[in-house]
Amino acid sequence: MDLVIRDVRVVDGTGGPSYRADVGVDGGRVAALRRAGDRALSGARVLDAHGLALSPGFVDMHAHSDLALLRDPAHEAKTAQGVTLEVLGQDGLSYAPADDRTLAEVRAAISGWNGDGSDVGLDWRTVGAYLDRLDRGFGGEGIAVNAAYLVPQGTVRAYAMGWADRPATDAELGRMRRLVAEGLEQGAVGMSSGLTYPPGMYADGAELAALCRVVAAYGGYYCPHHRSYGAGALQAYAEMLGLARETGCALHLAHATLNFGVNEGRAPELLALLDQALADGVDVSLDTYPYTPGCTTLAALLPGWAHEGGPDALLARLRDDAAAERIRHALEVTGSDGCHGVPVVWETVEVSGVADPALARYVGTRLPDWAAARRLLLADRLGTAVLQHVGHEENVRAIMCHRVHTGGSDGILRGAKPHPRAYGTFPHYLGRYVRELGVLSLEEAVAHLTSRPAARLRLPDRGLVREGYRADLVLFDPDTVAAGATFAAPRTPPAGIPYVLIDGRFVVRDGRRTDVLAGRSVRRMP
Repeated sequence: MDLVIRDVRVVDGTGGPSYRADVGVDGGRVAALRRAGDRALSGARVLDAHGLALSPGFVDMHAHSDLALLRDPAHEAKTAQGVTLEVLGQDGLSYAPADDRTLAEVRAAISGWNGDGSDVGLDWRTVGAYLDRLDRGFGGEGIAVNAAYLVPQGTVRAYAMGWADRPATDAELGRMRRLVAEGLEQGAVGMSSGLTYPPGMYADGAELAALCRVVAAYGGYYCPHHRSYGAGALQAYAEMLGLARETGCALHLAHATLNFGVNEGRAPELLALLDQALADGVDVSLDTYPYTPGCTTLAALLPGWAHEGGPDALLARLRDDAAAERIRHALEVTGSDGCHGVPVVWETVEVSGVADPALARYVGTRLPDWAAARRLLLADRLGTAVLQHVGHEENVRAIMCHRVHTGGSDGILRGAKPHPRAYGTFPHYLGRYVRELGVLSLEEAVAHLTSRPAARLRLPDRGLVREGYRADLVLFDPDTVAAGATFAAPRTPPAGIPYVLIDGRFVVRDGRRTDVLAGRSVRRMP
Protein backbone atom coordinates (compact mmCIF):
# COMPACT_ATOMS: atom_id res chain seq x y z
CA MET A 1 0.00 0.00 0.00
CA ASP A 2 1.10 3.58 -0.64
CA LEU A 3 -0.48 4.58 2.68
CA VAL A 4 -2.14 2.87 5.62
CA ILE A 5 -4.39 4.92 7.88
CA ARG A 6 -4.31 2.91 11.09
CA ASP A 7 -6.91 2.53 13.85
CA VAL A 8 -9.34 5.13 12.56
CA ARG A 9 -13.09 5.49 13.16
CA VAL A 10 -14.57 5.00 9.69
CA VAL A 11 -17.73 7.02 9.02
CA ASP A 12 -18.21 5.55 5.59
CA GLY A 13 -20.91 7.81 4.12
CA THR A 14 -23.71 5.25 4.05
CA GLY A 15 -25.34 6.62 7.19
CA GLY A 16 -24.75 3.27 8.93
CA PRO A 17 -22.85 2.83 12.19
CA SER A 18 -19.20 3.84 12.21
CA TYR A 19 -16.51 1.28 12.95
CA ARG A 20 -12.79 1.06 13.70
CA ALA A 21 -10.50 -0.11 10.92
CA ASP A 22 -7.24 0.21 9.07
CA VAL A 23 -7.70 1.83 5.65
CA GLY A 24 -5.24 1.15 2.86
CA VAL A 25 -4.74 3.61 0.01
CA ASP A 26 -2.97 2.68 -3.20
CA GLY A 27 -2.98 4.18 -6.67
CA GLY A 28 -5.34 6.96 -5.66
CA ARG A 29 -8.06 4.60 -4.44
CA VAL A 30 -9.16 2.89 -1.26
CA ALA A 31 -7.44 -0.46 -1.73
CA ALA A 32 -8.31 -2.27 1.49
CA LEU A 33 -10.38 -2.03 4.67
CA ARG A 34 -9.49 -4.14 7.68
CA ARG A 35 -11.82 -3.88 10.65
CA ALA A 36 -10.49 -3.92 14.20
CA GLY A 37 -9.56 -7.48 15.12
CA ASP A 38 -8.57 -8.47 11.59
CA ARG A 39 -4.96 -8.71 10.46
CA ALA A 40 -3.45 -5.22 10.27
CA LEU A 41 -2.46 -3.70 6.95
CA SER A 42 1.08 -2.67 6.12
CA GLY A 43 2.24 0.07 3.81
CA ALA A 44 5.07 2.30 2.68
CA ARG A 45 3.66 5.04 4.92
CA VAL A 46 1.57 4.59 8.04
CA LEU A 47 -0.58 7.28 9.66
CA ASP A 48 -1.67 6.57 13.23
CA ALA A 49 -5.21 8.00 13.26
CA HIS A 50 -6.33 6.95 16.73
CA GLY A 51 -8.91 9.44 17.99
CA LEU A 52 -9.80 10.63 14.50
CA ALA A 53 -12.73 9.88 12.22
CA LEU A 54 -12.31 9.19 8.53
CA SER A 55 -15.02 9.99 6.01
CA PRO A 56 -15.32 10.52 2.28
CA GLY A 57 -14.36 14.00 1.13
CA PHE A 58 -17.13 16.57 1.47
CA VAL A 59 -18.99 17.67 -1.65
CA ASP A 60 -19.95 21.34 -1.87
CA MET A 61 -23.11 21.20 -3.95
CA HIS A 62 -23.34 24.97 -4.36
CA ALA A 63 -20.03 26.78 -4.82
CA HIS A 64 -19.03 30.06 -6.44
CA SER A 65 -15.37 29.16 -6.99
CA ASP A 66 -15.59 29.40 -10.79
CA LEU A 67 -12.63 31.80 -10.97
CA ALA A 68 -11.19 31.27 -7.49
CA LEU A 69 -9.96 27.81 -8.50
CA LEU A 70 -7.94 29.48 -11.26
CA ARG A 71 -6.83 32.43 -9.14
CA ASP A 72 -5.79 30.80 -5.86
CA PRO A 73 -3.83 27.55 -6.01
CA ALA A 74 -4.14 26.92 -2.26
CA HIS A 75 -7.92 27.52 -2.13
CA GLU A 76 -7.80 27.07 1.63
CA ALA A 77 -11.38 28.28 2.01
CA LYS A 78 -12.41 24.81 0.87
CA THR A 79 -9.41 22.52 1.30
CA ALA A 80 -9.20 23.33 5.01
CA GLN A 81 -12.87 22.34 5.43
CA GLY A 82 -12.35 18.91 3.89
CA VAL A 83 -14.11 19.76 0.63
CA THR A 84 -12.77 17.58 -2.18
CA LEU A 85 -15.37 18.40 -4.87
CA GLU A 86 -17.26 21.60 -5.69
CA VAL A 87 -20.18 22.13 -8.10
CA LEU A 88 -19.76 25.37 -10.07
CA GLY A 89 -21.86 27.31 -12.59
CA GLN A 90 -24.50 28.12 -10.02
CA ASP A 91 -27.51 30.46 -10.02
CA GLY A 92 -27.72 30.61 -13.79
CA LEU A 93 -24.68 32.87 -14.25
CA SER A 94 -21.16 31.78 -15.08
CA TYR A 95 -18.56 32.08 -17.80
CA ALA A 96 -19.39 29.38 -20.38
CA PRO A 97 -20.82 29.02 -22.92
CA ALA A 98 -20.35 32.59 -24.11
CA ASP A 99 -19.19 34.82 -26.91
CA ASP A 100 -17.13 37.96 -26.31
CA ARG A 101 -20.18 40.18 -25.74
CA THR A 102 -21.89 37.81 -23.32
CA LEU A 103 -18.70 37.17 -21.39
CA ALA A 104 -18.14 40.89 -20.86
CA GLU A 105 -21.72 41.33 -19.65
CA VAL A 106 -21.58 38.37 -17.27
CA ARG A 107 -18.24 39.50 -15.87
CA ALA A 108 -19.79 42.84 -14.98
CA ALA A 109 -23.01 41.33 -13.63
CA ILE A 110 -21.34 38.95 -11.17
CA SER A 111 -18.15 40.79 -10.33
CA GLY A 112 -19.47 40.93 -6.77
CA TRP A 113 -19.35 37.12 -6.67
CA ASN A 114 -16.08 36.40 -8.43
CA GLY A 115 -14.27 39.61 -9.34
CA ASP A 116 -14.10 40.70 -12.97
CA GLY A 117 -11.72 37.93 -14.05
CA SER A 118 -9.07 40.26 -15.37
CA ASP A 119 -6.48 38.51 -13.19
CA VAL A 120 -7.38 35.08 -14.53
CA GLY A 121 -7.41 35.47 -18.31
CA LEU A 122 -10.73 34.09 -19.52
CA ASP A 123 -9.37 32.28 -22.58
CA TRP A 124 -12.29 29.90 -23.09
CA ARG A 125 -15.72 30.27 -24.68
CA THR A 126 -17.24 26.78 -24.38
CA VAL A 127 -18.01 24.53 -21.44
CA GLY A 128 -15.49 21.97 -22.65
CA ALA A 129 -12.74 24.57 -22.92
CA TYR A 130 -13.50 25.83 -19.40
CA LEU A 131 -13.29 22.30 -18.00
CA ASP A 132 -10.02 21.81 -19.89
CA ARG A 133 -8.71 24.99 -18.30
CA LEU A 134 -9.61 23.61 -14.85
CA ASP A 135 -7.70 20.43 -15.69
CA ARG A 136 -4.61 22.47 -16.59
CA GLY A 137 -5.01 24.70 -13.56
CA PHE A 138 -1.70 26.14 -12.47
CA GLY A 139 1.22 25.28 -14.72
CA GLY A 140 -0.51 22.16 -15.99
CA GLU A 141 -0.59 20.61 -12.52
CA GLY A 142 -4.31 20.95 -11.77
CA ILE A 143 -6.41 22.77 -9.21
CA ALA A 144 -6.89 22.54 -5.46
CA VAL A 145 -10.09 20.43 -5.45
CA ASN A 146 -12.20 18.58 -7.99
CA ALA A 147 -14.91 20.55 -9.77
CA ALA A 148 -18.13 19.78 -11.66
CA TYR A 149 -20.04 22.35 -13.72
CA LEU A 150 -23.65 23.26 -14.43
CA VAL A 151 -24.63 24.99 -17.69
CA PRO A 152 -25.88 28.43 -16.51
CA GLN A 153 -29.31 29.13 -18.02
CA GLY A 154 -29.06 32.90 -17.57
CA THR A 155 -25.76 33.01 -19.45
CA VAL A 156 -27.25 30.81 -22.17
CA ARG A 157 -30.22 33.19 -22.50
CA ALA A 158 -27.93 36.23 -22.68
CA TYR A 159 -25.86 34.48 -25.37
CA ALA A 160 -28.94 33.55 -27.42
CA MET A 161 -31.01 36.73 -27.11
CA GLY A 162 -29.30 39.34 -24.95
CA TRP A 163 -30.79 40.81 -21.76
CA ALA A 164 -34.31 41.22 -23.13
CA ASP A 165 -37.33 40.88 -20.84
CA ARG A 166 -39.62 39.05 -23.27
CA PRO A 167 -40.46 35.50 -24.35
CA ALA A 168 -37.92 33.79 -26.57
CA THR A 169 -38.74 33.27 -30.22
CA ASP A 170 -38.71 29.74 -31.61
CA ALA A 171 -35.32 30.40 -33.18
CA GLU A 172 -33.88 31.76 -29.92
CA LEU A 173 -35.24 28.85 -27.93
CA GLY A 174 -33.74 26.46 -30.46
CA ARG A 175 -30.38 28.12 -30.01
CA MET A 176 -30.66 27.85 -26.22
CA ARG A 177 -31.50 24.18 -26.47
CA ARG A 178 -28.43 23.59 -28.64
CA LEU A 179 -26.18 25.49 -26.24
CA VAL A 180 -27.43 23.46 -23.27
CA ALA A 181 -27.01 20.20 -25.19
CA GLU A 182 -23.48 21.14 -26.24
CA GLY A 183 -22.55 21.98 -22.66
CA LEU A 184 -23.84 18.63 -21.43
CA GLU A 185 -22.05 16.79 -24.22
CA GLN A 186 -18.84 18.54 -23.21
CA GLY A 187 -19.11 17.40 -19.60
CA ALA A 188 -21.53 19.59 -17.62
CA VAL A 189 -23.56 17.62 -15.07
CA GLY A 190 -26.76 19.63 -15.47
CA MET A 191 -28.17 23.14 -15.73
CA SER A 192 -28.63 25.90 -13.16
CA SER A 193 -30.96 28.90 -13.07
CA GLY A 194 -31.10 32.11 -11.09
CA LEU A 195 -34.77 33.02 -11.34
CA THR A 196 -34.39 36.20 -9.30
CA TYR A 197 -31.35 37.23 -11.36
CA PRO A 198 -31.49 38.73 -14.84
CA PRO A 199 -31.60 37.61 -17.57
CA GLY A 200 -32.55 34.12 -16.40
CA MET A 201 -35.49 35.50 -14.45
CA TYR A 202 -37.12 36.61 -17.71
CA ALA A 203 -37.72 32.99 -18.78
CA ASP A 204 -41.27 31.68 -18.45
CA GLY A 205 -42.23 28.15 -17.48
CA ALA A 206 -42.50 26.92 -21.05
CA GLU A 207 -38.97 28.07 -21.84
CA LEU A 208 -37.58 26.40 -18.72
CA ALA A 209 -39.47 23.20 -19.53
CA ALA A 210 -37.99 23.08 -23.02
CA LEU A 211 -34.47 23.35 -21.60
CA CYS A 212 -35.16 20.85 -18.81
CA ARG A 213 -36.22 18.27 -21.40
CA VAL A 214 -32.76 18.60 -22.94
CA VAL A 215 -31.15 18.14 -19.52
CA ALA A 216 -33.31 15.08 -18.83
CA ALA A 217 -32.35 13.52 -22.18
CA TYR A 218 -28.69 13.63 -21.11
CA GLY A 219 -29.33 12.30 -17.61
CA GLY A 220 -28.38 15.58 -15.96
CA TYR A 221 -30.20 17.53 -13.27
CA TYR A 222 -31.75 20.97 -13.00
CA CYS A 223 -30.57 23.19 -10.14
CA PRO A 224 -32.76 26.29 -9.81
CA HIS A 225 -32.42 29.26 -7.54
CA HIS A 226 -36.16 29.63 -7.86
CA ARG A 227 -38.31 32.74 -8.15
CA SER A 228 -38.68 33.59 -4.46
CA TYR A 229 -37.30 32.71 -1.06
CA GLY A 230 -39.62 35.25 0.58
CA ALA A 231 -43.19 36.17 -0.38
CA GLY A 232 -44.42 33.39 -2.63
CA ALA A 233 -41.58 31.04 -1.68
CA LEU A 234 -43.79 27.97 -1.34
CA GLN A 235 -45.42 28.71 -4.68
CA ALA A 236 -41.96 29.07 -6.21
CA TYR A 237 -40.92 25.67 -4.84
CA ALA A 238 -44.15 24.19 -6.16
CA GLU A 239 -43.43 25.64 -9.61
CA MET A 240 -40.04 23.88 -9.72
CA LEU A 241 -41.52 20.58 -8.52
CA GLY A 242 -44.20 20.90 -11.19
CA LEU A 243 -41.50 21.48 -13.79
CA ALA A 244 -39.78 18.27 -12.74
CA ARG A 245 -43.08 16.37 -12.92
CA GLU A 246 -43.80 17.77 -16.39
CA THR A 247 -40.40 17.12 -17.94
CA GLY A 248 -39.06 14.10 -16.04
CA CYS A 249 -35.92 16.06 -15.25
CA ALA A 250 -34.13 15.38 -11.98
CA LEU A 251 -34.37 18.42 -9.69
CA HIS A 252 -31.95 19.78 -7.11
CA LEU A 253 -33.22 22.82 -5.21
CA ALA A 254 -30.44 25.35 -4.61
CA HIS A 255 -29.84 26.74 -1.09
CA ALA A 256 -33.32 25.59 -0.15
CA THR A 257 -34.50 27.79 2.66
CA LEU A 258 -37.39 30.04 3.67
CA ASN A 259 -36.48 33.60 4.56
CA PHE A 260 -38.04 36.90 5.73
CA GLY A 261 -40.75 37.35 8.33
CA VAL A 262 -43.48 35.93 6.10
CA ASN A 263 -41.85 32.48 6.28
CA GLU A 264 -40.95 32.13 9.94
CA GLY A 265 -41.70 28.57 11.06
CA ARG A 266 -42.96 27.41 7.64
CA ALA A 267 -40.33 24.74 6.91
CA PRO A 268 -42.85 21.90 7.58
CA GLU A 269 -44.93 23.19 4.67
CA LEU A 270 -41.94 22.99 2.33
CA LEU A 271 -41.04 19.52 3.58
CA ALA A 272 -44.61 18.36 2.95
CA LEU A 273 -44.29 19.52 -0.67
CA LEU A 274 -41.05 17.55 -0.98
CA ASP A 275 -42.51 14.42 0.58
CA GLN A 276 -45.51 14.48 -1.75
CA ALA A 277 -43.26 14.94 -4.78
CA LEU A 278 -41.04 12.05 -3.67
CA ALA A 279 -44.13 9.88 -3.14
CA ASP A 280 -45.19 10.78 -6.70
CA GLY A 281 -41.84 9.58 -8.06
CA VAL A 282 -40.17 12.96 -8.61
CA ASP A 283 -36.37 12.75 -8.43
CA VAL A 284 -35.65 15.69 -6.14
CA SER A 285 -32.89 16.72 -3.74
CA LEU A 286 -31.73 19.99 -2.20
CA ASP A 287 -28.80 21.71 -0.53
CA THR A 288 -28.53 24.19 2.33
CA TYR A 289 -25.92 26.08 4.30
CA PRO A 290 -26.17 26.03 8.14
CA TYR A 291 -26.55 29.77 8.72
CA THR A 292 -29.46 32.22 8.80
CA PRO A 293 -28.18 35.24 6.78
CA GLY A 294 -28.06 35.10 3.00
CA CYS A 295 -25.48 36.65 0.70
CA THR A 296 -25.76 38.14 -2.78
CA THR A 297 -24.91 41.29 -4.70
CA LEU A 298 -26.55 44.59 -3.86
CA ALA A 299 -27.67 44.95 -7.49
CA ALA A 300 -29.51 41.63 -7.27
CA LEU A 301 -32.08 43.20 -4.92
CA LEU A 302 -33.30 45.56 -7.62
CA PRO A 303 -36.38 44.81 -9.72
CA GLY A 304 -35.90 42.68 -12.80
CA TRP A 305 -37.09 45.37 -15.22
CA ALA A 306 -34.25 47.63 -14.10
CA HIS A 307 -31.68 45.17 -15.44
CA GLU A 308 -33.16 44.83 -18.92
CA GLY A 309 -30.46 45.50 -21.49
CA GLY A 310 -27.60 44.43 -19.25
CA PRO A 311 -25.30 46.04 -16.66
CA ASP A 312 -24.67 49.24 -18.62
CA ALA A 313 -28.41 49.81 -19.03
CA LEU A 314 -28.89 49.32 -15.28
CA LEU A 315 -26.20 51.88 -14.48
CA ALA A 316 -27.89 54.34 -16.81
CA ARG A 317 -31.21 53.88 -14.98
CA LEU A 318 -29.49 54.40 -11.63
CA ARG A 319 -28.15 57.72 -12.89
CA ASP A 320 -31.61 58.81 -13.99
CA ASP A 321 -33.60 60.31 -11.10
CA ALA A 322 -37.01 59.24 -12.41
CA ALA A 323 -35.92 55.64 -13.03
CA ALA A 324 -34.15 55.55 -9.67
CA GLU A 325 -37.38 56.63 -7.96
CA ARG A 326 -39.26 53.77 -9.68
CA ILE A 327 -36.59 51.38 -8.38
CA ARG A 328 -36.92 52.80 -4.85
CA HIS A 329 -40.70 52.35 -4.92
CA ALA A 330 -40.33 48.73 -6.02
CA LEU A 331 -37.76 48.08 -3.31
CA GLU A 332 -39.39 49.83 -0.40
CA VAL A 333 -43.12 49.77 -1.15
CA THR A 334 -44.29 46.99 -3.46
CA GLY A 335 -41.48 44.49 -2.87
CA SER A 336 -38.99 43.91 -5.67
CA ASP A 337 -38.84 40.53 -7.41
CA GLY A 338 -35.08 40.78 -6.90
CA CYS A 339 -35.75 40.97 -3.14
CA HIS A 340 -38.16 38.03 -3.27
CA GLY A 341 -41.32 40.11 -3.29
CA VAL A 342 -40.66 41.55 0.18
CA PRO A 343 -40.12 45.29 0.78
CA VAL A 344 -36.49 45.71 1.71
CA VAL A 345 -35.62 46.53 5.32
CA TRP A 346 -32.34 48.35 4.93
CA GLU A 347 -31.11 47.56 8.42
CA THR A 348 -30.92 43.88 7.40
CA VAL A 349 -28.57 44.66 4.47
CA GLU A 350 -24.88 44.63 5.42
CA VAL A 351 -22.10 45.42 2.94
CA SER A 352 -19.69 42.47 2.82
CA GLY A 353 -17.43 43.47 -0.06
CA VAL A 354 -16.72 46.13 -2.67
CA ALA A 355 -14.97 45.98 -6.02
CA ASP A 356 -13.34 49.41 -5.64
CA PRO A 357 -10.81 49.51 -2.76
CA ALA A 358 -11.53 53.22 -2.33
CA LEU A 359 -14.97 52.22 -1.00
CA ALA A 360 -13.64 49.86 1.68
CA ARG A 361 -15.07 52.08 4.44
CA TYR A 362 -18.53 50.74 3.62
CA VAL A 363 -17.63 47.11 4.38
CA GLY A 364 -19.33 45.92 7.56
CA THR A 365 -21.84 48.78 7.58
CA ARG A 366 -25.62 48.55 7.22
CA LEU A 367 -27.11 50.64 4.45
CA PRO A 368 -29.36 53.34 5.94
CA ASP A 369 -31.59 53.95 2.94
CA TRP A 370 -32.05 53.77 -0.83
CA ALA A 371 -30.08 56.94 -1.43
CA ALA A 372 -26.99 55.39 0.13
CA ALA A 373 -27.52 52.13 -1.76
CA ARG A 374 -27.88 54.00 -5.06
CA ARG A 375 -24.68 55.98 -4.50
CA LEU A 376 -22.78 52.81 -3.68
CA LEU A 377 -24.09 50.90 -6.70
CA LEU A 378 -22.96 53.69 -8.99
CA ALA A 379 -19.59 54.24 -7.33
CA ASP A 380 -18.79 50.51 -7.26
CA ARG A 381 -20.23 49.84 -10.73
CA LEU A 382 -22.51 47.08 -9.36
CA GLY A 383 -19.61 45.21 -7.74
CA THR A 384 -20.93 45.41 -4.16
CA ALA A 385 -21.70 42.21 -2.24
CA VAL A 386 -24.06 42.18 0.75
CA LEU A 387 -25.32 39.96 3.54
CA GLN A 388 -29.05 39.86 4.20
CA HIS A 389 -29.98 39.02 7.78
CA VAL A 390 -33.40 37.55 6.97
CA GLY A 391 -33.30 33.83 7.91
CA HIS A 392 -34.82 31.69 10.67
CA GLU A 393 -32.94 29.11 12.72
CA GLU A 394 -35.90 26.76 13.11
CA ASN A 395 -36.28 26.58 9.33
CA VAL A 396 -32.56 25.89 8.88
CA ARG A 397 -32.63 23.01 11.38
CA ALA A 398 -35.81 21.41 10.04
CA ILE A 399 -34.70 21.40 6.41
CA MET A 400 -31.23 19.97 7.11
CA CYS A 401 -32.84 16.87 8.60
CA HIS A 402 -34.72 15.89 5.43
CA ARG A 403 -33.67 12.65 3.78
CA VAL A 404 -32.79 14.30 0.43
CA HIS A 405 -30.75 17.12 1.97
CA THR A 406 -27.13 17.78 1.00
CA GLY A 407 -24.65 20.47 2.01
CA GLY A 408 -23.71 23.52 -0.03
CA SER A 409 -21.77 26.57 1.09
CA ASP A 410 -23.04 29.07 -1.50
CA GLY A 411 -19.70 30.61 -0.62
CA ILE A 412 -18.79 33.94 -2.17
CA LEU A 413 -15.06 34.29 -1.64
CA ARG A 414 -14.65 37.93 -2.67
CA GLY A 415 -14.87 40.97 -0.43
CA ALA A 416 -13.23 42.12 2.78
CA LYS A 417 -15.93 40.57 4.96
CA PRO A 418 -17.53 37.62 3.15
CA HIS A 419 -20.18 35.37 4.62
CA PRO A 420 -18.49 32.85 6.98
CA ARG A 421 -20.30 30.01 5.19
CA ALA A 422 -17.60 30.20 2.50
CA TYR A 423 -14.97 29.12 5.03
CA GLY A 424 -17.04 27.29 7.63
CA THR A 425 -20.05 25.39 6.28
CA PHE A 426 -18.84 21.80 6.61
CA PRO A 427 -17.12 21.97 10.03
CA HIS A 428 -20.10 24.03 11.23
CA TYR A 429 -22.41 21.14 10.38
CA LEU A 430 -20.16 18.70 12.27
CA GLY A 431 -19.34 20.91 15.24
CA ARG A 432 -22.48 22.94 15.85
CA TYR A 433 -25.32 20.78 14.53
CA VAL A 434 -23.88 17.32 15.30
CA ARG A 435 -21.76 17.62 18.44
CA GLU A 436 -23.28 20.63 20.19
CA LEU A 437 -26.96 20.48 19.25
CA GLY A 438 -27.47 16.85 18.23
CA VAL A 439 -29.71 17.85 15.33
CA LEU A 440 -28.05 15.11 13.25
CA SER A 441 -25.95 12.13 14.25
CA LEU A 442 -22.39 12.10 12.96
CA GLU A 443 -23.17 9.23 10.59
CA GLU A 444 -26.26 10.99 9.22
CA ALA A 445 -24.44 14.29 8.72
CA VAL A 446 -21.57 12.66 6.86
CA ALA A 447 -24.03 10.91 4.53
CA HIS A 448 -25.65 14.28 3.79
CA LEU A 449 -22.25 15.76 2.90
CA THR A 450 -20.80 12.86 0.89
CA SER A 451 -22.79 9.96 -0.56
CA ARG A 452 -26.00 11.87 -1.21
CA PRO A 453 -24.37 14.53 -3.36
CA ALA A 454 -22.26 11.88 -5.12
CA ALA A 455 -25.48 10.03 -5.99
CA ARG A 456 -27.05 13.23 -7.33
CA LEU A 457 -23.95 13.77 -9.49
CA ARG A 458 -24.11 10.13 -10.64
CA LEU A 459 -20.53 9.45 -9.56
CA PRO A 460 -20.12 5.69 -9.21
CA ASP A 461 -16.80 5.71 -7.33
CA ARG A 462 -17.04 8.67 -4.96
CA GLY A 463 -18.93 9.49 -1.80
CA LEU A 464 -18.19 6.33 0.21
CA VAL A 465 -15.23 4.82 2.03
CA ARG A 466 -15.28 1.55 0.15
CA GLU A 467 -12.70 -0.62 -1.58
CA GLY A 468 -12.18 0.51 -5.16
CA TYR A 469 -13.55 4.01 -4.52
CA ARG A 470 -11.43 7.09 -5.06
CA ALA A 471 -9.33 8.07 -2.08
CA ASP A 472 -10.86 11.50 -1.61
CA LEU A 473 -10.88 11.40 2.19
CA VAL A 474 -11.11 13.62 5.27
CA LEU A 475 -9.76 12.87 8.73
CA PHE A 476 -11.24 14.97 11.52
CA ASP A 477 -11.58 14.96 15.29
CA PRO A 478 -15.28 14.60 16.18
CA ASP A 479 -14.59 16.12 19.60
CA THR A 480 -13.01 19.34 18.34
CA VAL A 481 -14.07 19.90 14.73
CA ALA A 482 -15.59 23.36 14.42
CA ALA A 483 -15.85 26.31 12.09
CA GLY A 484 -13.40 29.05 12.93
CA ALA A 485 -15.08 31.49 10.57
CA THR A 486 -17.41 34.04 12.17
CA PHE A 487 -19.17 37.13 10.86
CA ALA A 488 -16.51 39.22 12.59
CA ALA A 489 -13.59 37.11 11.30
CA PRO A 490 -14.95 35.23 8.28
CA ARG A 491 -11.67 33.87 6.91
CA THR A 492 -10.59 32.09 10.10
CA PRO A 493 -9.73 28.43 9.29
CA PRO A 494 -11.60 25.59 10.97
CA ALA A 495 -10.38 23.46 13.85
CA GLY A 496 -10.14 19.70 14.07
CA ILE A 497 -9.47 18.76 10.41
CA PRO A 498 -5.80 17.74 10.30
CA TYR A 499 -5.76 15.66 7.09
CA VAL A 500 -7.45 15.86 3.68
CA LEU A 501 -6.61 13.65 0.73
CA ILE A 502 -7.61 13.95 -2.92
CA ASP A 503 -6.73 11.09 -5.24
CA GLY A 504 -4.80 9.54 -2.36
CA ARG A 505 -2.52 12.59 -2.02
CA PHE A 506 -2.38 14.85 1.01
CA VAL A 507 -3.69 18.33 0.23
CA VAL A 508 -3.83 19.07 3.97
CA ARG A 509 -1.35 17.38 6.31
CA ASP A 510 -0.94 18.07 10.01
CA GLY A 511 -3.45 20.90 9.61
CA ARG A 512 -1.42 22.71 6.94
CA ARG A 513 -2.03 23.08 3.23
CA THR A 514 0.51 21.21 1.12
CA ASP A 515 1.52 22.24 -2.40
CA VAL A 516 -0.39 19.33 -3.98
CA LEU A 517 -2.83 20.22 -6.77
CA ALA A 518 -4.78 16.99 -7.14
CA GLY A 519 -8.10 18.45 -8.35
CA ARG A 520 -9.47 17.98 -11.84
CA SER A 521 -12.77 18.56 -13.64
CA VAL A 522 -15.41 15.93 -12.94
CA ARG A 523 -17.49 15.47 -16.07
CA ARG A 524 -20.97 14.09 -16.65
CA MET A 525 -21.09 10.32 -16.74
CA PRO A 526 -22.66 9.07 -20.02
